[in-house]
Amino acid sequence: MLQQTQVATVIPYFERFIQHFPNLADLAQAPLDDVLHFWSGLGYYARARNLHKTAKLVIVNYKGEFPTIVAELISLPGIGRSTAGAIASLAMGQSEPILDGNVKRVLSRFYAIEGWTGSSVFLKSLWRVSERLTPEKRANNFNQAMMDLGATLCTRSKPRCQQCPLKESCLALKQDKVSQLPTPKKRSVLPVKKRYWLVSKKQNEVFLNQKAPAGLWGGLWAFPEFETYDELVEWAQQQGISVEGSQQLAEKRHTFSHFHLDYTPVICAPLTPQSKISKSEKVCWYRAGSRVKIGLPKPVSELIHELTN
Repeated sequence: MLQQTQVATVIPYFERFIQHFPNLADLAQAPLDDVLHFWSGLGYYARARNLHKTAKLVIVNYKGEFPTIVAELISLPGIGRSTAGAIASLAMGQSEPILDGNVKRVLSRFYAIEGWTGSSVFLKSLWRVSERLTPEKRANNFNQAMMDLGATLCTRSKPRCQQCPLKESCLALKQDKVSQLPTPKKRSVLPVKKRYWLVSKKQNEVFLNQKAPAGLWGGLWAFPEFETYDELVEWAQQQGISVEGSQQLAEKRHTFSHFHLDYTPVICAPLTPQSKISKSEKVCWYRAGSRVKIGLPKPVSELIHELTN
C-alpha cells in the first residue's frame, strides 16, 4: 500500500484491510472482488491484484511461508528490488539495500547527485550508494531510519534542513541545491480522454459492468463507458435501454498519473425486461450501501453516492 501512496492516507485502509484479511491464507482464499473492495480509493489497483496473486503463489508454491531469498521475492507479482529489500531487511533481518522514493531523495541530496529518479543511469548510481551504505548488522533499523528521514525531514517540499542530523555533511545544503534535487522530471501536458458513462438507475440501484482483469481499473465495477455519445446510444438501444429523455450531467474530470479522464454521465431509464445483455458480460444491479463487496473506482463510487442520496 505504501508504494505510490503516503502513510497518512494508507493507515485507515491498512487497518480495514488487515481486519478483513488477517493472514495470508484468508487473503489468498478471498474473491478478487473482496480484495478490490477494501482497496477501493487507494488507486493503482494493479497493486491489489498483484498482492492477491502473490498470496496465492506463496500458499501454493511456498506452503504459506514467504521466501527468504531476495531473487525469489522479486519473482513474485508486484515485488520489485526495493520492496524485496524492505521485506528481507525489515521482516527477516537480512542486510539488503532499499531505494524507495524517500531514500532516493535523501541520497540524491546528501551526495548532490543530479538526475531524474526515473532514469536508469541515475538509479544505477543510487543503488551503488545504497548498497555501499547498508550495514551488515541492524540493516532493518538503518533502512527504517532512512525512510523516516525522507518522510519527516528531507521532504519533497519545505524540507526541515536545520533539524536534520546530517545537515553538516549534506552536499546539497552546502551547495544550495536542496530545492533542485532530485532533478524533477520535465513537465509534459497530460493528454485528455473524453468518455460517456451510461448510468441506468432504478430506485437505489445502478447498472454496472466489470472491467477486464488487466488494464486501467482492471477487475473493478463501473458504468458502461463509451468514447462518443453516439456509441452510447447505439449500445443502449441494442440492450433495450431507452435514451429518450436522458439527462447529461456536467462533465467531470478524474486525473491519473499519465492522463486526464473527462467523463460525462448520461442518466437513462432502467433496462427493460426485453434487455439482451450478452451472457459473456459481467454485469450487475448494485444497490448503494449494499453489503455485497465489489471494487469501485473512486469517481464511480462518488457518482453512485451522489445519485442515491
